[in-house]
Parts: sequence; structure tokens; C-alpha cells
Amino acid sequence: MLADAARMRRVVYLFLLLFAAPPAWPGAWLREQDKAFTAASVTAFKDPNDTYDYKTAFYAEFGYRPKLTIGLDIEENRDLYGHALLFARLPVSDFGNWGRLAAEFGAGAHHRQRDAWALYKLTLSYGKGFQSGWGNGWVAVDTAVEYRTHDAVFRKLDITAGLSADRLLNPLIQLETTYTPDKPLFWKARSSIMIRPRSSKTTWVLGIERNQARTDTGLKIALWTEF
Repeated sequence: MLADAARMRRVVYLFLLLFAAPPAWPGAWLREQDKAFTAASVTAFKDPNDTYDYKTAFYAEFGYRPKLTIGLDIEENRDLYGHALLFARLPVSDFGNWGRLAAEFGAGAHHRQRDAWALYKLTLSYGKGFQSGWGNGWVAVDTAVEYRTHDAVFRKLDITAGLSADRLLNPLIQLETTYTPDKPLFWKARSSIMIRPRSSKTTWVLGIERNQARTDTGLKIALWTEF
């Protein structure tokens, strides 16, 4: 009981820190118990009138139990629309060298300007580590159904692949797709470099992004931290 109470205090403290931070990173792997991970990012495109179209995001997860990871996912687009989601991730199956599956259940809210409604999300994630001539790496595939009340049902498929070799620079590639009825498929493609000094728990991520809604290229900067 005392251990659970102490763990709950850490969880509360973590979420207070999250809400104080500026407004992601799901997957098939669970966070180690009592360990945490955060990712804060900003993505910006320059408009023809010299203003910027930008999006901020904040993601965090905490290993509450060996088989339970909880977390928070926040995204905001120029204060015009965005969402905040609390989630829980559970293991589904471990195939050893063939990878693993995890399920994630989330609930929260989405908004457009000052109007807000409920948001529910179910995600099934597959992840697998691999070895290559350039070092160890991983690939993750996330499929999700997201129900936004007063809006639509979003069907998502995201693919992420990267290297995690013990060196300063490693590549990262991400493809995100979203389908809603009666609308064209929305996609984002992002190529990034992860910068992590040895023995550091902080990683900087610098990337460029193209998406279906724009003809120009955007810049993404993220900071990942492990606790």
C-alpha cells in the first residue's frame, strides 16, 4: 500500500509538471516501472505573408506498473484547434524476435477555438527491433480509431522507423496517415535526425515535414527526455 501511494504521488507530480509545460510518441513498448519519458515539439511552416503556421505538441508516458503504462498526449494548432488525451497502454502479445503487440485506450477532449467536445481513441501497436550494418534500430506500426464527438471518426495508420546506435546522430523516418469519410486521405511524411550525446538522457530531434495540405516544407524541432 505504501509503495502504491508513493507511486501515485509520483504520477500526480509528473502530470502537474506536464500541464505546466508547453503544449508524440506512442508505440508497442511499455515504459519500465517508475520510469518516464516526455517529448515536446514545435512544427512550423512559413506562409507567403511572412507569418508562420505552427503546431505545438507534448507527449509523456509513465511506467505505472510492469504491464501498465499511462500517459498524456496534447496537441495545439495556433490556438485554433487541438486535443488533450489521457491514455493507458497494455501488452497484448510478445512474439520474441518477431516483435510485440500492445493496445492503448485513450479518452479526453478536442476543441475548435472555444468549443470543446469529448474524444475517444483505441490504438493497436506493433513494434520490432532489428539489427543493421548501421547499428540497432526499430520499426513501429500504429493503427488507431479516433472518435471525436460533434466531428467524425478518424482512422489512422502511422509508421515509424529509426536507428538507436550508440553514437551522436541517428536517422528517424515517420509517415502518418488519417482517413475520414468523404475526405481525401491526409498524410504527413517526416525525415529527421536524432541528436543524443553519449550517457545523456536527452535527445534533440530536427526534421523536415511535408503533408497533403501544403506544397512547401516545414521544420520540426523536438526535445525528448527520459527520467
